Amino acid sequence: MPKTPAIAIFDIGKTNKKIFLFDKSYNIIHEDSFRLPETKDEDGFPCEDLRALETWIKKSFEQVSSLDEIEIEAVNFSGYGASFVHLDWDNNPVTPLYNYLKPFPESIQQDFYKKYRGAKIFAQKTASPILGSLNSGLQLLRLRMEKPEQFNRIRHSLHLPQWLSYLFTGQFVSDITSIGCHTAMWNFSENRYHEWLEDEGIYRVLAPINRAEKTFVADINQKKIIAGIGLHDSSAALIPYLMQFREPFVLISTGTWNISLNPFNQTELTQEELSNDCLCYLDFKGKQVKASRLFAGQYHDQELNKLSEQFQQSRNFFQQMEYDPDLAKEMDLISLSQSTHMAGDSIKAFDPAAYRSPEEGYYHLMAKLVLLQKKSTGYVLGNSDRKTIFVDGGFSRNSIYMNLIALVFNGFKVYAATVAQASAIGAAMAIHGSWNDINFDENLIRLKYYLPGSSS
Repeated sequence: MPKTPAIAIFDIGKTNKKIFLFDKSYNIIHEDSFRLPETKDEDGFPCEDLRALETWIKKSFEQVSSLDEIEIEAVNFSGYGASFVHLDWDNNPVTPLYNYLKPFPESIQQDFYKKYRGAKIFAQKTASPILGSLNSGLQLLRLRMEKPEQFNRIRHSLHLPQWLSYLFTGQFVSDITSIGCHTAMWNFSENRYHEWLEDEGIYRVLAPINRAEKTFVADINQKKIIAGIGLHDSSAALIPYLMQFREPFVLISTGTWNISLNPFNQTELTQEELSNDCLCYLDFKGKQVKASRLFAGQYHDQELNKLSEQFQQSRNFFQQMEYDPDLAKEMDLISLSQSTHMAGDSIKAFDPAAYRSPEEGYYHLMAKLVLLQKKSTGYVLGNSDRKTIFVDGGFSRNSIYMNLIALVFNGFKVYAATVAQASAIGAAMAIHGSWNDINFDENLIRLKYYLPGSSS
């Protein structure tokens, strides 16, 4: 019986490590996940255990390679950003994989920004808000300044997804999606590395930039496998949308953070946008993606807990609620959404005791979130005449949220979008031409349209 050709994708999140096998139509035919316990760096701060991660990856690939009914022809990787693996001349890690949540020394940061015309100008040039260790390029600066002996031992510093690829290919490369995710390394207006990397002696440890479609032939267990170079997970998740839809759109990817992504807005990031938590990514073709963030999922869960306690309800009570257009009309969301005074502080004013029922309270909670979502998304919309919004992730399955989004974005086509494991599929699709000889399925993403004011 012939084996099913497949691509293996390692999707490495900060919490969950996953491996997927996709057939040529991008159906998931195998998946497994694992949680690796963290270790600690030399300062006692939690960090990824590189040795354990490498062991799990190699063991997992060995297991899926032994499946009788599947023939693995390719492999690629998606991983979280703001993380470097520093390799010495023997290709061993020089340091731990430092956690991007680790506090960054204020003194280094202040001196650095002063040297480059101030934090605001620097942030605008690099499209990277001031985020401490989340600006992963500055992790390299810190290492050079605080631990020069270790820094001098580095041959190559690889972003995490490219280190994952290195484990299979032995190749040292950099990827544009990993460089262009709030690293403070890329000059967006000039489309090149920022000059500070050369000035500060950092550039020498960076591997050559390759396109996201680049592949190598890896010889694994005497079998040749096509191997990609890996991508930043947020940029990988955008690929299925860019491949399926040709007209301009904005994607609101929802979860703990709601991230609004506009791959069709090429305008330079403004100081106002920066001050309102906007930034820019680079997509897998090297084009700018303007993005804004809203801490919506975290806020929703916190306030939902208060509401549930107030009315002695299960915290899942809202899942049984149906959208009520009359109640939405009473809240006059359209007028509120058109107001120029949608103060962000209003989200803090939610008081469960002010409502007559948990249902009424939940509608007002969602109204506040949706008004803030319109403000957040508004920063990245741009001036396109074609107005389409896709919403994926947890909130896309919440009919109240989706209907209210359609209401306040009146004039837009609003869709709930479903694509299973978008980051992993995106990583597979990035190297489609290198391993897959069938046409891409134009219906991979399932859509549900929400008509403003309807009861869908």
